[in-house]
Amino acid sequence: MLDLSPLAIWRRSAFSRVIDAERRMRQSATTTARVVCIASGKGGTGKSVVATNLAVLRAQRGERVLLIDFDAGLANDHLLLGLAPPFDLGHVIEGRATVAEAMVEGPGGLRLLSGGVGRHVLAHPTRREFERLLKALRPLEDEFDLIIVDHGAGIGYTTVTHLCAATTLLLVTSHEVTALSDAYAVYKRAVMVNPSLHVGVVFNRVPDADSADSAWERLRGVCRKFLGRQPELVGFVPADSAVPRSVDLRAPVSLVEPNSLAAQSLLSVSRWPQLDTARSVEPFYERALKALH
Repeated sequence: MLDLSPLAIWRRSAFSRVIDAERRMRQSATTTARVVCIASGKGGTGKSVVATNLAVLRAQRGERVLLIDFDAGLANDHLLLGLAPPFDLGHVIEGRATVAEAMVEGPGGLRLLSGGVGRHVLAHPTRREFERLLKALRPLEDEFDLIIVDHGAGIGYTTVTHLCAATTLLLVTSHEVTALSDAYAVYKRAVMVNPSLHVGVVFNRVPDADSADSAWERLRGVCRKFLGRQPELVGFVPADSAVPRSVDLRAPVSLVEPNSLAAQSLLSVSRWPQLDTARSVEPFYERALKALH
C-alpha cells in the first residue's frame, strides 16, 4: 500500500531532489567546457606562444575553443594571433562591454578574450570586480568544448582562485635555473590549494635534448623530495628560429611553419590526453566563485 503520510511524502520529495541534483551534475559534466589553466613561474618562458598555438591546434581538430588571456594588463595573445580586439576583459569588468562584444574570432575559428595592455583594473581587480567577471564568464562553459586560460607569470590571487577550481594546469618553464625555481614555486602553491590538480610541465625553448632531460630531472627531483609528488612531463619545445619569425608575422608558428621543430613539438603537446578529460562535475566558474569566498 502506498504510504501517503506527510513524512513519507517529504522523504520521497527529498529523495527526488537528491536524484535530480545528481542528474544535473552528470549532465553538466558532459556538456560544459573542459578548462585548462596555463601558467609559468617567471616571464620570458614563451608561455603565451605555447597557449596560442595550443588553442589553434585544438581548434583545427574541430573543437570550439576559447582562449582567455588573463595576463594582468600585459596581455599579448592578441598580438601573437594577429588580432586587434576592440574590447578586453577590463572593459567587461567596468561594464563597458559584454563578454560577447569582447570576444573576437581568431585562426582556425578559435575565439579570444583579450586581457588588454596596461589595464590596471585587470591587474588589480577588487574581489567584487573579480566576482562580477567570473559570473560574466560562467555562461561560456555552455558554448565551448575547451577553454584555455593563459595566466600571467607569478601566483597572484586571481591565478590562485583559478587553480583552486581547475582540474588541469599546464606549467610552462625553461631549462634555466631561475625558471625552474619559479616553476617549482608555482607547482608547490598549486597543489597546496588544490591537491587533486593534475599538473603537466612543458619545457620551452630548450637548446638540446640533454638540457631538457637535465632540467626535468632537477624539477622532478626537488618536487619529489619536498612535496612527495611530481608533475607529469608533457614535452619539450626546442629553441627554434621559426618561432621569432612567426611572432614577427603575428601568426602562430603551427600555421606559418607547421613542419618546423617547434611546431611539431607543440603539436605533440596539443595531444596531451589530459586535455580531453579536463572537466569537473561542477562547472569551473562556479567552483572559482566558491574559492573566491
